[in-house]
Amino acid sequence: MHPNSVQLPPGAFAIGKKFGFEAGHRLAGLAPEHKCARQHGHSYEVEVILTAFCLEEPGFVTDFGALTPFKEFLNTELDHHNLHEILPFEPTSERLAQFLAGWFIQNLQPAIPGRLVAVLVRETASSWARFDVEER
Repeated sequence: MHPNSVQLPPGAFAIGKKFGFEAGHRLAGLAPEHKCARQHGHSYEVEVILTAFCLEEPGFVTDFGALTPFKEFLNTELDHHNLHEILPFEPTSERLAQFLAGWFIQNLQPAIPGRLVAVLVRETASSWARFDVEER
């Protein structure tokens, strides 16, 4: 089959980009004997997932470079901080994913093509939480 004869199906495109930061926290709402009630830290991995039905030239959902302000926010506001001291909520991965989605939508999404679909926060290699953004 020749490449020119392939019919392109309709649908949506999606991209993802991972970012990392180091931070500590404790979950004061847990029983004192729970290990997460004590101060501890994580090498957090955050992934943003964006979608679009049409691509921007030269064929992007969003240029990965346009996501740099999100990385800068993570570096300046969260990296090497105690999350329970700076965030206005109990810093679980679930709430952190929702918070980061809110920051992304308010500060970055208006300036870039593509729509944020989800934010995934990974605390460890085997533990993660994902917040899916409702389509408006």
